[in-house]
Amino acid sequence: MTLRFVLDPDLTPELREQIIALWVDVTNAGGAVGFVAPVTEADVRPMAAATFAAIADGPDRLLAAYEGDRLAGVLIIGDNRFHLKAHWRVLKRVMVHPGTQGRGYGAALMREAERIARELGLAALHVTVRDGLGLCGFYERLGYREVGRLPGALRLAPGDDRDEVFMWLDLGAPVA
Repeated sequence: MTLRFVLDPDLTPELREQIIALWVDVTNAGGAVGFVAPVTEADVRPMAAATFAAIADGPDRLLAAYEGDRLAGVLIIGDNRFHLKAHWRVLKRVMVHPGTQGRGYGAALMREAERIARELGLAALHVTVRDGLGLCGFYERLGYREVGRLPGALRLAPGDDRDEVFMWLDLGAPVA
């Protein structure tokens, strides 16, 4: 089955609940999307509310991926809120439902975000990665390169500090 992408879908109460449920499922499956498993909807809801406000009020944008009528993935195209950084965006909360892993949906979602960024005339995209999960390789295969890292910046638990890795996609570079 192919994915259908929707940029800036109406953030209905139903879609908000679907995104929160996705966020919980992704986190509890080991995904690095702002939390450490285990989490509940009550844990995610405050961060989700702030995320939804930044989308509804602008300037952030939501990209949703659907498999049929089912929400299969989302990502946030985050504005930097600083005029000297208006030429690039940050991709946040890149999430694909754990039940769809291995189908190429994550790569398809990222490629759609890249397509949109090029259409908007942006110069680059940035994503921050939690080290230790093999995610850098995923982003590198999509053309991103590591441009920096903060050693031990993310404390998942006492004694479990992870590097925060900064990945960059130059949209002026040839597409791989």
